Amino acid sequence: MKYKIIITAILFFLISNTSFAQSGKIRIEVLDANTGEHLIGGIVESKPNKVGAQVDFNGFAEFKLPIGMQEISVGFIGYETIKQTVEIKSDVTVNLKIRLVPSKVDLKTIVISAGKHAQRIEEVPVSMEVLKPKYIENSNQTTMETAVEQIPGVTVIDGQANIRGGSGFSYGAGSRVLVLVDDLPLLAGDAGDVKWSFLPIENIGQVEVIKGASSALFGSSALNGVINMRTVVPTDTAESNITLYSGIYDTPLDRSMKWWGSGPEMISGGQFSHRRKIGQLDLVVGGHYLNDQGYRQGESEERVRGNFNLKYHFKNVPGLTAGLSANSQISKGGNFLFWENDSSGALQPYGGTTGASSTLSLYTTTRTYVDPSISYVGKNFSHKLRGRIYSTNNKNNTNQEALSLLSYGEYLGQYKWKEHLTVSGGLSASKTNVKGDLYSDHQSYNYAAYVQTDYKYNRWNLSAGYRYEGGEISGIKFKPQQLMRAGVNFKAAEATYLRAAYGQGFRFPTIAEKYIRTQVGSIVIYPNDSLTTERGTSYEFGLRQGFKLKNWIGFIDAAVFRQEYTDMMEFTFGQWGNPFVDPLFGLGFKSKNIGNTRIDGFEISIGGDGKIGNVQETVMGGITCIDPIQTDFNPAEDTLVNSSNQNVLKYRNKIMFKFDSETAYKKIAFGVSARYYSFMENIDKPFEVVIPGVKDYRDKNPNGEWVFDVRFAYKVNEAVQLSFVTKNILNNLYVGRPADLQAPRTFTVQALIKL
Repeated sequence: MKYKIIITAILFFLISNTSFAQSGKIRIEVLDANTGEHLIGGIVESKPNKVGAQVDFNGFAEFKLPIGMQEISVGFIGYETIKQTVEIKSDVTVNLKIRLVPSKVDLKTIVISAGKHAQRIEEVPVSMEVLKPKYIENSNQTTMETAVEQIPGVTVIDGQANIRGGSGFSYGAGSRVLVLVDDLPLLAGDAGDVKWSFLPIENIGQVEVIKGASSALFGSSALNGVINMRTVVPTDTAESNITLYSGIYDTPLDRSMKWWGSGPEMISGGQFSHRRKIGQLDLVVGGHYLNDQGYRQGESEERVRGNFNLKYHFKNVPGLTAGLSANSQISKGGNFLFWENDSSGALQPYGGTTGASSTLSLYTTTRTYVDPSISYVGKNFSHKLRGRIYSTNNKNNTNQEALSLLSYGEYLGQYKWKEHLTVSGGLSASKTNVKGDLYSDHQSYNYAAYVQTDYKYNRWNLSAGYRYEGGEISGIKFKPQQLMRAGVNFKAAEATYLRAAYGQGFRFPTIAEKYIRTQVGSIVIYPNDSLTTERGTSYEFGLRQGFKLKNWIGFIDAAVFRQEYTDMMEFTFGQWGNPFVDPLFGLGFKSKNIGNTRIDGFEISIGGDGKIGNVQETVMGGITCIDPIQTDFNPAEDTLVNSSNQNVLKYRNKIMFKFDSETAYKKIAFGVSARYYSFMENIDKPFEVVIPGVKDYRDKNPNGEWVFDVRFAYKVNEAVQLSFVTKNILNNLYVGRPADLQAPRTFTVQALIKL
């Protein structure tokens, strides 16, 4: 009996070795056919043999198969499955590159920002929107500021991004929305504001917007949400895009406002991008030029920008890459602050264009960032080390020069266990040096550690995160912040997803808010070195329902939410100076902790893309309704400085409606956009007294404002498209914030060339 066992063991060993000898390896790289990005998490399998593997962080799947002809199936959520027959040879590794095409029967939007790894948008536990480059190109958006205005729930007031009423008017200092380019923050080191015209819109891949407090994952300034602009990546086929455009500003509806002569004020420019792979090197380059004569007197702009993105894949060390990106821009022009009045002087600066009383300032600005990076991606893990050096140099004619240099570094490690668990953790640090007339010399530091866990099991997607962050300005330390976030997403039916999310956020005061003292005409901006950190918490319940009409796929997303803030910082008009020495008896603006606030609301958004018969139809839009209040409102005091007697936060629109539709048939396409903003019920009361026409305009326009844009395109051939774009087609008069009349009707001709 003993010998039989030994013989059986020997035979088993020989058979096993024979079987091993009669097999070979297959190694498959899986990419998106349109973008060239690796589809991490895709499935490669040989069904007859019931063996396979998941695509790892480096975009590869590798496993053994018996020799002979084998059928391989490659699939990824949101893409058409590809089947291919390959010949497996003994002790030979077969290398394949498979490009998957996005499914025609599903939107299949993949996002990175929600958990810093690839996820389907319907499976994330928070409200997210995605803006595609197609809309930006076809509507001839020249900055990201005007592009994101079309996203439901998002507004931008004087450069201040606002999601679901989380922010008001800040005059270019501080932001509760963290703006990223390729996952790295792009807020200026001194003012903490967004330089929208600096974002490389010519190389856009997609814009991902997270709504709600996200500081646990992204840190200070993600108090109200995140806007992440992701740039394109190259494919094996070289691709070049060129856009040229020229347009004019029409005469305002009230002809008395026209300050220019018989000839029109013009806007013209162009941009290009080129991307390709050269051996082991990924290359993306781009450029942008704009010359805008402006519709407001003195507010012209001319800018030129260039950028590149390099990534090298080391051949001898699979998974190791090194990258270097840079973007630089020079711009000059004029900044318009307030109008002269609400009638004939609505497009002319308060105080005139010259002299000490003018509120118009002329500037020359240079901005540059450089991003080095290195990463190593293994089968189930990755390590990424990346940084950003961001320099802004502002010069103007009002002795307000400021030079800011921000250095940022981050380490991100991720581990993925099969398709179920993804753990992300990282460390980050930043340092800012500021010199100039506006704030004297200051330094600030931030440091943070964070961890994020995402678990997927059957129909459930669970997420949780924690962050610890500290900081200081000029030796004054802020109290370190500890924050958490949690969320759950449940697939209730085939295209029905329920979600709930909780998140904490915070924002440290910026150097500008604490120390700036400047003057534009007779308007003084005062410092407030007693500012403290503001914190917030957001709660949300949502439902996302997908649907299909033949080859047209769409969704409806509904959410109810609450945002609570303690020690909220608001830019406030009041008597902050010496009434006997300072201009306007000491009246002016400064940032102030106004107390505790709450914003309740709901939002419904829609989207869809696909064909209805022979017609291609793309739709996006939504409505957002909010109730923004101060929870410690004191009528006896607050109504003295507010224009409203009601408890409502300043500079908010309670109702916002956005809609965009594009219909294409053969070579012709037609698009229309609509935006509605309800009446801004509350502003600083002194605003109505000091600035002429503010109260009169508000009294005459209490019903909110509509803006409509239309566009028409003709596809000459596969490479050339000609478009005619009309913005504000009804030539309505409307303001972004008080004393800030927006552009009249504009006509633009555009040529889009794809090579």
